[in-house]
Amino acid sequence: MEFFRIHKDIPFMRHALVFNGVSLVTFVAAVFFLFWNGLNLSIEFTGGTLVEVNYAQTADLEKIRNALTKAGNNDTAVQNFGSSHDVLIRLPLKADQPTAKAGEAVMAALDADAPGATLRRVEFVGPQVGRELAENGALALLLVVIGIVVYLAFRFEWRFSVAAIVANLHDVIIILGFFAFFRWEFSLSVLAAVLAVLGYSVNESVVVFDRVRETFKKSRGLTTPQVIDHAITRTISRTIITHGSTQMMVLSMLVFGGETLHNFALALTIGICFGIYSSVLVASPLVMWLGVSRDQFVKPKRKIEGANEDGAVV
Repeated sequence: MEFFRIHKDIPFMRHALVFNGVSLVTFVAAVFFLFWNGLNLSIEFTGGTLVEVNYAQTADLEKIRNALTKAGNNDTAVQNFGSSHDVLIRLPLKADQPTAKAGEAVMAALDADAPGATLRRVEFVGPQVGRELAENGALALLLVVIGIVVYLAFRFEWRFSVAAIVANLHDVIIILGFFAFFRWEFSLSVLAAVLAVLGYSVNESVVVFDRVRETFKKSRGLTTPQVIDHAITRTISRTIITHGSTQMMVLSMLVFGGETLHNFALALTIGICFGIYSSVLVASPLVMWLGVSRDQFVKPKRKIEGANEDGAVV
């Protein structure tokens, strides 16, 4: 399915150095803010208190957040848990406040400004659990990266796998850089979005790389930059349809999904935008500079002894 077709190839590779220069500056800035500010980790990673409450009617999450903020709990996470009547409240770790006291403080704040809540349970999540979650999250990212490298190395060639993984890490670091710069909360849902972006970005790279390989096999006389330009140009319509549809869904979550889905959708929005850029304008130039050529995809014909140049036996 195509909305349009561009008949003349766009010379993307002519400006490859400029595109990668922009990417390098953005990447370095993201790394700088990661080291300078660090990530604003949620209580899933740092530890804290979980308070579950129940309402007889549908819970007003915004009213609950305002009640807790008014009581001095500024870093709380409030979301529905199982149904619209059950609410899970996460409070950051406070050394001077026992778990039981935290539950009592939450109920007092709710009784004052969001009445009708019934306390279900209060649980403490220690920093050790948070540390394990952070380590497991980093391990998940590492395993995904290794899986992508192995998959691309088997499907294409090592040049493609190197280019794709550099582009994918570029997307991940930039997402983390945005969250570090703006001090947005980095939670488990954001980690899930980062993992989703890794798979999403590599899919776009595979589409472009497939077209590059196909063009090398079918077209003779084209230089490597011309082959890559042709591949990118022929996939533009597909890219716009796919990413445009996905981005509309993600933006709807960002605008209408509420506080619970906000950071998840925000990470996906950043990842999709930079994923398109990196797959087309970062990975493709890297493949070109790593020396991909037609000879790597088209095997030379074996010359049969006693045959002429056309292959006919004399």
